[in-house]
Amino acid sequence: MTQQPQWGINLSKYFILPQRVILAIMGFLAILNAYTMRVCLSQAITVLVKKKNITDDDGNDQAICEPDDLDGDGAAASGGEYEWSEELQGLILSSFYIGYIVTHVPGGLLAEKFGGKWTLGLGILSTAVFTMLTPLAIIHGDSDWLIVTRVLMGLGEGTTFPALSVLLAAWVPANERGKLGALVLGGGQVGTIMGNLLSGVFLESYDWSFVFYFFGGLGVIWFAIFIFLCYSDPSSHPFIKPSEREYLIKEIGTIGRNESLPPTPWKAILTNLPMFALVCAQIGHDWGFYIMVTDLPKYMSDVLQFSIKANGLYSSLPYVMMWIVSVGSGFVADWMIRRGIMNTTNTRKVMTGLAAFGPAIFMVGASYAGCDRVLVVVLFTICMGLMGAYYAGMKLSPLDMSPNYAGTLMAITNGIGAITGVVTPYLVGVMTPNASLLEWRTVFWVAFGVLCVTAVIYCIWASGEVQPFNGSAIEPRTVDFETQERKPELKLKSMERSS
Repeated sequence: MTQQPQWGINLSKYFILPQRVILAIMGFLAILNAYTMRVCLSQAITVLVKKKNITDDDGNDQAICEPDDLDGDGAAASGGEYEWSEELQGLILSSFYIGYIVTHVPGGLLAEKFGGKWTLGLGILSTAVFTMLTPLAIIHGDSDWLIVTRVLMGLGEGTTFPALSVLLAAWVPANERGKLGALVLGGGQVGTIMGNLLSGVFLESYDWSFVFYFFGGLGVIWFAIFIFLCYSDPSSHPFIKPSEREYLIKEIGTIGRNESLPPTPWKAILTNLPMFALVCAQIGHDWGFYIMVTDLPKYMSDVLQFSIKANGLYSSLPYVMMWIVSVGSGFVADWMIRRGIMNTTNTRKVMTGLAAFGPAIFMVGASYAGCDRVLVVVLFTICMGLMGAYYAGMKLSPLDMSPNYAGTLMAITNGIGAITGVVTPYLVGVMTPNASLLEWRTVFWVAFGVLCVTAVIYCIWASGEVQPFNGSAIEPRTVDFETQERKPELKLKSMERSS
């Protein structure tokens, strides 16, 4: 363990929040930025592409809805100048996940060996740079260069979750994992809210290219702040308060980053039954989530015929509810475990079951609501709200199962799950050539089946306990942080009494 410099101890006095909370906030903002850069194209593509405004061959008025006129200038109905088919649009939206998959496992391994700070920071920075280059790619290279740019964005962003898992394992004690973990992972919902809502506002008021410059610029600003404030673990942080440093080392232990960390036990991980259950749950979550994140704006635009501004607003509402539930479920999960109502394993299973079966039902229900815009938005909002319970369920399982190899577990599960990010947007494009309501109903029924089957597998075989392949199990000792902070004061009072 490195000696903390005196200048760092002096500087630590000026920080009100504990460094682990600062790290959690910056992790939250990292995922927020990652998601705004990821999803803004889903809104922008609705104004880039010429729209289809047709019914089915029988003239069924249920196949597509009448457009609203909130924009007043017909922009929402006419679309843009690019004649990209639904299948090509699906390929464009899915291309991000091709790169995203590739860097998951390397990102996790690098973070475990050398710490998560630079692995996370450089990944977000590269994504930000390619986001700002997206308008040039579209203008000068059409769909081909756009696909290449999105793949490169995915390569940068693929390290995000594995690196954050390593950082959380090094910084967050087990008894705070639910709330701080849910806070960090909740950045995905807030990022999706901001990405959809602000994109709708910007696309109505400015040229479409402004969306990419704005969100890419925020990513660069985040990188500069993160590199100054955050470090890979408490023992290497120069200006953490000594009392917090001691508390975290006692509570979590020191995880070696170089020679001291044993080689990754690949065989034990890949043949572990709870790991298989976790991967299945991740596939189910990502299948439903990526359909909503990537294609909900297209559904709102092509089927419900929302205006540009309304599309941004109503596409973001489900994620407001999802964020509220994700944070609330983290507190509930911690409370259930702390009070002994349920053990960690059963708590994760209950949260994951709620987050799968509920959305599956309401997603299909929304497709039967027809063109009732209010009812559809309400059903999608409930659907995504319930999905927020995933973040106190299977999303925390890698940290529960193996603190030493949390990055690798997150890389495997997120990487395999991200394959659905490649499959689902393209599959949606193939299944909805006419962008009709009836075609979309089939899409939601397929998602229903995937969500339910994968959740059943997780509920049978998942585990919230440290697995044998972790090596030496970490047994957190209960340490009261407030007592640690007051130790000097208590010692002084004791000396006064003895004298």
